[in-house]
Amino acid sequence: MKLQRLLSYTRQAIDTYEMIEEGDKIAVGISGGKDSLTLLYALQGLQHFYPKKFELVAITVDLGFPEFDTSKIAKLCEELNVPYEVVSTEIAKIVFQERKEKHPCSLCAKMRKGALNQAVKKLGVNKIAYAHHKDDIVETMLMSLIFEGRFHTFSPKTYLEDMDLTVIRPMMYVLEADVIGFMHKYELPVLKNPCPADGYTKREYVKERLRQLNREHPGCKERMFTAIERTLPDYQSDKVSKA
Repeated sequence: MKLQRLLSYTRQAIDTYEMIEEGDKIAVGISGGKDSLTLLYALQGLQHFYPKKFELVAITVDLGFPEFDTSKIAKLCEELNVPYEVVSTEIAKIVFQERKEKHPCSLCAKMRKGALNQAVKKLGVNKIAYAHHKDDIVETMLMSLIFEGRFHTFSPKTYLEDMDLTVIRPMMYVLEADVIGFMHKYELPVLKNPCPADGYTKREYVKERLRQLNREHPGCKERMFTAIERTLPDYQSDKVSKA
């Protein structure tokens, strides 16, 4: 996928759900993975021509794994002229050594999100951009159905009342396959996930089931996404969530 196509998909989502307003200061949460680095490229590219002017800052929450090196991300942000902040934490130590969590993902995500939200408030940020793409949205819906018994997934835009922050998801129309293509074409400095639980999650299970369904019933993933979009006015009505 070329940058022009990425910018087109991203702008479509931003315009459809009014994600960006004049004067916004937006933080991009950078995990070091392909998705967040692609989102950084997209928003930095949009800055040059989007009619509503906004600021960008990139932020990484360092979980405390010793092998996690953010120097390549810092170099990319310097090349893109985007300010970059690293938030140091001991989340890995707490989750894996002190609490020895058998199912660490939920606690880790909650602590990581809390650290990110506190950091962006100090920087004067009013919006956080997450790099969830179209596949993430469909997978989350299936996870919710299978494991929680409800129809729920990520909203395009969510206001966090207690933090006075808005979460936006500008890559909701971008397929994961296109992100992978973009990663290779532009040689993104993707970091290997050091988490020992990586690849052994409910999401990976659902991802594989979705691949199988789409092979057996071509186009079913796209139809699922269409069904989700049709329900957005219903479950977006509850826009207030806890940080």
